[in-house]
Amino acid sequence: MNIDEFTSEHGPTETDEPFQLENNYTLDVAVDGEVLAKAGSMVAYTGDLSFKGKSSAEGGIGGFLKQAATGEGTPVMTIAGQGHAYLADSEKKVQLLELDADESITVNGEDILAFDSDISYEITSMDSLAGAFAGGFTNVSLSGPGYVAITTHADPVVLKPPVSTDPSATVAWSDTTPDVQVNKSLSDMVGQESGERFQMQFSGDSGYVVVQPYEEH
Repeated sequence: MNIDEFTSEHGPTETDEPFQLENNYTLDVAVDGEVLAKAGSMVAYTGDLSFKGKSSAEGGIGGFLKQAATGEGTPVMTIAGQGHAYLADSEKKVQLLELDADESITVNGEDILAFDSDISYEITSMDSLAGAFAGGFTNVSLSGPGYVAITTHADPVVLKPPVSTDPSATVAWSDTTPDVQVNKSLSDMVGQESGERFQMQFSGDSGYVVVQPYEEH
């Protein structure tokens, strides 16, 4: 294709939506005020925008900087001003969700990309998984209303409880709470620590669990 065709095919899509997908891997956020995003996810922006780190789960900007440097936890940044921020994360596919006022979702910290500033959020860790993940298993709990963008390696599968999942492949869940179980027999069989040694068991007859065909490390 010629240059005009190339730029036309891959140029931004003009819509009135504040969150929109430019392609499977890139999120376009129309910022008019503030939006929160995963630190380091900005690939380009237009307009007058600023980027600032938020405090960590432990509190204080010092904790945020430590987490950003070590890769542990879930560092987030505030994007403020007016313009468009283009966000992506290692060629992972972007999944765009819109939460109503009575809806919430908990997302693996590795898989959160961006969310509205009106969304209530809390960063927590599952210390019971500290044996499998450095620093524990960090999650972001989000409550609507507003947009939430998460990322997955390839296409996700959404399952209904009761279901057991590998923590490394678990992206998100809603209206259900996991219990962490240790499969000692599998650990003995493998002969070393493995992701499958730990399992997240979701019970109940409501909610959903999102898994991906990939194990985060």
